[in-house]
Amino acid sequence: MHKESVFTNLIREHQGLLYKVTSIYTDNKQDQEDLFQEVVYQLWKYFDSFRNESKITTWMYRVAMNTAISHLKKVKRRPDSASTADMVVTIIEPDVDEEYEVRLRLLYTHLKQLNHLDKTLIFLLLEDKSYKEIAEITGLKASNVGTRISRIKQKLKTNMIKS
Repeated sequence: MHKESVFTNLIREHQGLLYKVTSIYTDNKQDQEDLFQEVVYQLWKYFDSFRNESKITTWMYRVAMNTAISHLKKVKRRPDSASTADMVVTIIEPDVDEEYEVRLRLLYTHLKQLNHLDKTLIFLLLEDKSYKEIAEITGLKASNVGTRISRIKQKLKTNMIKS
């Protein structure tokens, strides 16, 4: 199979992962699409450097997260970039009560206020990644991951209670 075919299949198979990453680092659909394209470009650019020392998804998360954080820094440097941190996208399901929706919006608002690393750690935890996998993706030690996540949870809990 050609390199291009392998890569295309890989992107197709894991596009959900990439869309999740891009959604936590952008505030609107257009920015998400732009970031998605940049992530795919970076994955292609470094595809030959993947050495199978970790799972392919771990490598993809790492490239996607690094690309997203770099992209976010560029966007914040632009003088014309308006802050849309108050915008929250939620999926409304027919049987979900209003209190749940309010609490979900509040959680997303507080998640958007976290620094890049904390946001990444919580995102990966919500993706059911183990501390070991999170450590591989972020480059932290597993023990540091656990400590940081515990602190982030406490910070979120405190901030949400105040709200």
